[in-house]
Amino acid sequence: MSELVTGEAVALELRPARLPSRALAVLLDLVAAMAVYVAVTIALVVSTASLDEAAQTALSIATFVLVLVGAPIAVETLSHGRSLGKMACGLRVVRDDGGPIRFRHALVRGLIGVIEILMTFGIVACIASFVSVRGRRLGDVFAGTLVVRERIPVARTGYVPPPPPWLAGRFSGLDLSAVPDGLWLAVRQYLTRMQQLDPQVGWSMAERLASDLAERTGAPLPQGIPPAAYLAAVVQERQAREARRAFGNGSATPGAPASAAPSAAFASPAPSDSSAPPAFSAAPPAPSAPPASPAPPASFAAPGAERAAASGVDPTAGVSPVVPPRAASRPTAEGRPSESGGVSAGDRPGSGFVPPA
Repeated sequence: MSELVTGEAVALELRPARLPSRALAVLLDLVAAMAVYVAVTIALVVSTASLDEAAQTALSIATFVLVLVGAPIAVETLSHGRSLGKMACGLRVVRDDGGPIRFRHALVRGLIGVIEILMTFGIVACIASFVSVRGRRLGDVFAGTLVVRERIPVARTGYVPPPPPWLAGRFSGLDLSAVPDGLWLAVRQYLTRMQQLDPQVGWSMAERLASDLAERTGAPLPQGIPPAAYLAAVVQERQAREARRAFGNGSATPGAPASAAPSAAFASPAPSDSSAPPAFSAAPPAPSAPPASPAPPASFAAPGAERAAASGVDPTAGVSPVVPPRAASRPTAEGRPSESGGVSAGDRPGSGFVPPA
């Protein structure tokens, strides 16, 4: 990537086009231009056969200048830096500040291109592109332009597993401003490929990256936390801060975990080597025991003899057991109390139990 600064002091990250892609684009442009030039020349020879030799020579020179020099300049000016070959290769000519080119830029590039491409068969242009850091030829240097790539292949990024939920928000107070971009990239690459590494190698890499990250943040490495889980938690904290900075405080809550379920990578030890230390040995604190289930309501108690036995009263002694107030006898539709301990058939819960007579 090449960083270009616009007139408004905005840094643009653009990828300069290198020699192979530029050579292919120039070759396509030359093939198209030569085809047009040959067609126009044949048409002029047939139509101007009656003219003298001087007139035919003048027409030949004019055709060469217009087709091989003027046409590329006009095409780049009208298309804002995209010729036929550049469109096919996904390239574009821009100014040094990232803006679109104008006629003067295309004119300088076209005139110098006649010398360094047509007259020297591209040797000067190839040498200049090899020497230049951003792959510019002499026409680009004098015109103040740069050929960049418009179509950049999308690389497949690996999945970064989220940290365990019990680490969410623990590193919200770290100062991440001193961590360089190269270290962030190394940490991310490790997290995406840690399942493909040997357990011993992965553990040592995680320890080294965690120590470097802790040194940059100024906070000591926490004890009892695996280095890989520490790296994932710090990366998640950085992503949460960037999301809050980009979308406001409402979109991301400090310390909110990225995923409700913990990743399997942070819960299982190394599957292949039992002697190697587990990649993520620390576990979250054990959850508290679930509360005991409440006792069933009194309405589901066994009626009749079982209720009397549960209350400690002998059913044969002729003493009626004490009935709770809400289970007191109520008259039925016929005006007589029910026979099942004062609970009517309509109010009795549908448990399927038939009380004894």
